[in-house]
Amino acid sequence: MSPRSTPPARSTRKSDATRSRLLDAATADFAAHGIAGARVDRIATAAGINKAQLYAYFGDKLSLFGAVYRLHAYAVVDSVPFTADDLPGYAVGLYDASVERPELIRLTAWARLEGVMTDDLVGGDSSVDAKLRAIAEAQRSGTVSAAMEPRDVLTLVLAMALAWSPAGPSATATTSDAPSSDHVRRKRALREAVSGAFALSSRVS
Repeated sequence: MSPRSTPPARSTRKSDATRSRLLDAATADFAAHGIAGARVDRIATAAGINKAQLYAYFGDKLSLFGAVYRLHAYAVVDSVPFTADDLPGYAVGLYDASVERPELIRLTAWARLEGVMTDDLVGGDSSVDAKLRAIAEAQRSGTVSAAMEPRDVLTLVLAMALAWSPAGPSATATTSDAPSSDHVRRKRALREAVSGAFALSSRVS
């Protein structure tokens, strides 16, 4: 094998570092200004590169937004285990994730306002299908109410969990909330609401 066939490790690390800076800068710009309002030159400057380099990495602005969205979406999905037999626990996990990663909620809100389908950005998330199958099985076993379609159950759980997020109708929950008992109160209410809504056997102690 030719020595030229494998890039030097130093070059790869530099490329990874540049890509990471780009994603960080793009996250801040898209979250603050949306897709249409974000500026490629501003993002490139914040990342310490030029626009030509940005385009070489991501092609165009929408592709860059897609990369940013996937970064945060997969981070949240990976951080919150899903068990159909414990939808209240899943909802509370999403509450915590939305507090720690408000960028994803803002990115989702901008995408919807601007008519960009987030399902297209993640390329058909197989984890959603797995969740729907798990809910359907829980409905068959009697753990979850069968009065609703699995997709509607999941949608409602998500909406309830994100009620205090930047996209929700209430005051936005943040990591700086004081007192911390506010978080405890909200999560207790969330557990109770999800348990009651879907006739789960688990109840708040």
